Amino acid sequence: MRLHRPLLSALSAACIDIFRDGKYADKAVERLLKSNPKWGSRDRAFLAENTYEIVRWKRLLEALDGPSPLADEQHFFRLAGVNLILKNVELPDWEEFSGLDPTAIFNKKKSLAIDRRIAQSIPDWLDEVGTAELGDQWEAELAALNQTASVVLRANTLKTTAQELQKLLAAEGWESENTPLAQDALVLQKRGNIFQSPLFKKGCFELQDAGSQCIAPFLQVEPGMRVVDACAGAGGKSLHLAALMENKGSIIALDTEAWKLTELQKRARRNGVHIIQARPIESTKTIKRLHNTADRLLLDVPCSGLGVLRRNPDAKWKLSQEFLDRVRGMQADIIRAYSKIVRPGGKMVYATCSILPSENERQVELFLAENKAFVRLDERHISPSGQGFDGFYMALMERTRV
Repeated sequence: MRLHRPLLSALSAACIDIFRDGKYADKAVERLLKSNPKWGSRDRAFLAENTYEIVRWKRLLEALDGPSPLADEQHFFRLAGVNLILKNVELPDWEEFSGLDPTAIFNKKKSLAIDRRIAQSIPDWLDEVGTAELGDQWEAELAALNQTASVVLRANTLKTTAQELQKLLAAEGWESENTPLAQDALVLQKRGNIFQSPLFKKGCFELQDAGSQCIAPFLQVEPGMRVVDACAGAGGKSLHLAALMENKGSIIALDTEAWKLTELQKRARRNGVHIIQARPIESTKTIKRLHNTADRLLLDVPCSGLGVLRRNPDAKWKLSQEFLDRVRGMQADIIRAYSKIVRPGGKMVYATCSILPSENERQVELFLAENKAFVRLDERHISPSGQGFDGFYMALMERTRV
């Protein structure tokens, strides 16, 4: 495509929002696109795609261009140029691209391939953690996490089926395919603003990765049950649980951030779900009132988010060892305190979107060693390198006694 300076300047502005001002990549791109409604679909796709690529490959791109003391517009303008060269796009003869020689850049990239931290664009400390916890598997996972995330829908079975939805989407020009990983999932064959589809506005589907769609069925819910989703957020898994329960029974959706629950209530109305009660966690009393009341409990706990780096590549630059240590403490506290919500004979799922054993099976093993009333029935890992979707862990446990 023909490049225009305003496009590259806008891309640079989004990168400044992300790296200097700490904004999430998806929010920075969304703000950029909303502020320029006259851009065509091609320009919008170019901006979104290239912003994410710069975020994902920042360390490699900087190594190819040479060090820069400032994270300013000129810096990200040049990184965009390096990224385009790697995609075999011919750059215009602009002053901003002075000194960017394609042959030199490709040769340098070959020489940097021996250093995984640069070649895969990952912070040193995170590479050390991944190697320590996953060993030889880390390299495969890291390569998979640097791929672009698929756009995956979950058919809302309260209103349609995956098969019927696939036909309806095709009639709108959205081709999709099934995946054996999740029975209600459809993987779109092209990217675009799927939220403009009338089918979305009717509540026929939600955007949800295929790996994420494995968690709600793992809880083994049935219609009529009393279920607690204790870390509900904006409620993607609560909505999935409601569909699996055929809108019968009750789901109590909890979260410490009330605004997320407000978003859940909007989504529930669109999905035709009426069994979800949204309750903000205001104090420990909120949890104590629910002790011994739930047939099923979902603990989709806060985590590093390393399993979803392909979707949120900016996270690897914002994470730190201190945060990882802190979040592991939070996980241990949550499973210890919230597990009391499950009644004897009930079941719970502990889940994360991480691929690190220290956040996953080791947390479960620590909990079970301290809580003899629970037994582990099953566990599952969703691997980006193995299944090709986001990474998740889930463990199913049963409370066998008081």
